[in-house]
Amino acid sequence: MTTQAQLLEQLRQIVGENDVLTDPAQTLPYREGYRFGSGAALAVVRPKTLLQQWQALQACVAADVVVISQAANTGLTGGSTPQGGDYDRDIVIINTMKINGIQLINNNEQVVCLAGSTLNELELKLKPLGREPHSVIGSSCIGASVVGGVCNNSGGALVQRGPAYTEMALYAQLNEAGELELINHLGIDLGDTPEEILTNLQGHHYQRKDIQAGGKGHDHAYCNHVRDVNADTPARFNADPARHYEASGSAGKLAVFAVRLDTFPAEKNTAVFYLGTNDTAVLTQIRRDMLGNFKSLPILGEYIHRTAFDIALTYGKDMFYVIKHAGTANLPKMFAAKASADRFAKKIPMLPKHFSDRVLQFVSKYLPQHLPQKMLDYREQFEHHLIIKVGGDGIAETREYLQNLFADSAKGAFFECNPQEAQAAMLHRFAVASAAVRYRAVHPDEVEEILALDIALRRNDTDWYEKLPESIDSKISHKLYYGHFFCHVFHQDYIVKKGNDWLALEHEMLALLDERGAQYPAEHNVGHLYEAKPELKAFYRKLDPTNSFNVGIGHTSKKKNWQ
Repeated sequence: MTTQAQLLEQLRQIVGENDVLTDPAQTLPYREGYRFGSGAALAVVRPKTLLQQWQALQACVAADVVVISQAANTGLTGGSTPQGGDYDRDIVIINTMKINGIQLINNNEQVVCLAGSTLNELELKLKPLGREPHSVIGSSCIGASVVGGVCNNSGGALVQRGPAYTEMALYAQLNEAGELELINHLGIDLGDTPEEILTNLQGHHYQRKDIQAGGKGHDHAYCNHVRDVNADTPARFNADPARHYEASGSAGKLAVFAVRLDTFPAEKNTAVFYLGTNDTAVLTQIRRDMLGNFKSLPILGEYIHRTAFDIALTYGKDMFYVIKHAGTANLPKMFAAKASADRFAKKIPMLPKHFSDRVLQFVSKYLPQHLPQKMLDYREQFEHHLIIKVGGDGIAETREYLQNLFADSAKGAFFECNPQEAQAAMLHRFAVASAAVRYRAVHPDEVEEILALDIALRRNDTDWYEKLPESIDSKISHKLYYGHFFCHVFHQDYIVKKGNDWLALEHEMLALLDERGAQYPAEHNVGHLYEAKPELKAFYRKLDPTNSFNVGIGHTSKKKNWQ
């Protein structure tokens, strides 16, 4: 058996001394989740090539350690870090962020993304070509990886595209005999041996004739699936077996080297409509009519409740300004700098917890009002807000529909956004996602924890707005409801009052969701926070029969061979 010292020496020979981290202070950013999860690791290994990634994996398998494949570590449920200390083997984290190539193929209609490539890099590469990736705002802004999105069936705001999905990937798998196999299902002829395949892919040493046609690079059926508003099941959720295929949904139970994905033509002619109402039935009618009857599917439909609007107005202002003036391309670096500042501040006892958030919140008080007056007026008049973006023929279709619907002013109102208002509406919606975290940082004496759920309601649910029993509601100071309305996927952030057991509260809430027929998580995957459904556990066991990769996710066994 390989000793710890022997394994570390082998890894250093593969990737170099500087890219095998063992000092706990150095490995901390890789061992702690973005919002949840932390644990110990023998080492963090940072390969610079696909071949190094394969060789490091071989060494780890030979040493019988647990391998956690990690890219940007931006997940919200701790799915790419260790959790706790009850493992039966040492853990090695293989971080792939130094392997960041993106290769355009098939007239830019598809891309091959290597293990460390990010959504932001992909978006920037495609933009001059008039094309887009699966997701264009959201996790892309914090530096999330392309492969991570596929492995977690990550969702997104864009109605027509569904969860991140592909049936074309290059990955390593441990078989039942404990043997490591490299499987090339990219649909590209790259050679026969792992060394040939990985080297040829890394160097883009292949030609058009080597690329096979066919294969799904996204969920082609979703645009029809989401239209079925009478179905008794959610449109999309992580545990849906229909969207589990090898790398897609694998959640680290395979070591993924590259994925091949479809790209999408960017809609040139678009319009954004901002709606307000005090009657949830009006929004239900809009969703059912637009999905069920319109010729053109909307591009997106983002819901914001008034409380979420208010919290983001105060605690998301600096985020709004940063995106507006610095652009999303610079956000990953800014998030990294913020995390570094917080780690440094932890070493100085006199500095408060969440130091950077407190500084940023102080600065934001002196920033001028950032939202258009129309949006502020709607906040005063209406409890429920909906942003609808449409393109092409859908613009006239939507405009006429909304004019007819809101001819009855009792139902609410809408306005068609000018470019500045459209940008403000979308940036405000994005700022909601981080507002609860900022609130907690600024009010540590009032907040026990943030209970963050992302849920998928059934497509035929008409009573979608949550009404909590008093026994739960009394323990919460603020409820932030927002989400992807047409897909019926909601993010629900609860700011739990100080002194309450937030985990017990979560279990009560999940029981209520079970009664409603909802599925959770909808798009952030189980990580170490949620218990995997039976179908998902079975998928994990099929992918990783010896239980050696990313063990314990979904509250599954951490023991070898699933004991």
